[in-house]
Amino acid sequence: MPTAARLVAGILLAVLGWILSDLIRPLLPDGTDFGWFNFVNAFLGLCIGWVVMGRRAGRGVVSAINNGVTGVAVLFIYGIAVHSCYEMFRLALLNRYDSPMEAITAIFLIASEFGLMIATFPVIITATIGALVVGLLTDSAAKRWR
Repeated sequence: MPTAARLVAGILLAVLGWILSDLIRPLLPDGTDFGWFNFVNAFLGLCIGWVVMGRRAGRGVVSAINNGVTGVAVLFIYGIAVHSCYEMFRLALLNRYDSPMEAITAIFLIASEFGLMIATFPVIITATIGALVVGLLTDSAAKRWR
């Protein structure tokens, strides 16, 4: 059921996904074709905010902070997973893998490389502050517009 909390969580997490994407771009190798990078991350934020955060809103301040941290953690996990799968498919089309199993295991290697590349102080601080803000504003929206 659509609620104001779901809408607020989706929009705010989409904005946070866009901001984090802009922070992550300089961390990736030179010559990387980003294409729809920001849009994919914003769409993931919208979906995760709507589904994960929106239904758990309105339970108090501590739950709001936990909700925001959970939403941002899920955003990171899904974002790394989606972009790792895309990178694996790109490399598979260039015949870099000998078997399907090698390609599937490459997803996890690529994901770990991406995770290490983006684990920097500005990204972590922005994600933490963003999680607090998104969680508290989502909780506020749930309480204000019932």
